[in-house]
Amino acid sequence: MERAPGVAVRADERPWRYVAVECERCGASVDVAKFSLQHTSVQWSAEAVLRCTEFSAQVAEGGTSALIATCASLRASIERAVASGRVEVLPP
Repeated sequence: MERAPGVAVRADERPWRYVAVECERCGASVDVAKFSLQHTSVQWSAEAVLRCTEFSAQVAEGGTSALIATCASLRASIERAVASGRVEVLPP
């Protein structure tokens, strides 16, 4: 996408970092950053995908983990980490 001449592009200068969050159900550990209440970035490792109970159950039924939108257990663990202040929601 081209920008009009003279239009400045502002870099995102928020001081974000990923925080390790462990699923309270299966112990899978992922890295999480919250850019807003609605935007959560989750970085999965291959080890976490293999350890995830919900992913494993769907794969055992013939599915693939790549098509699973989220793990409800991990989502709940992330929400608790946000509520406790372990994962900070970055200001806009």
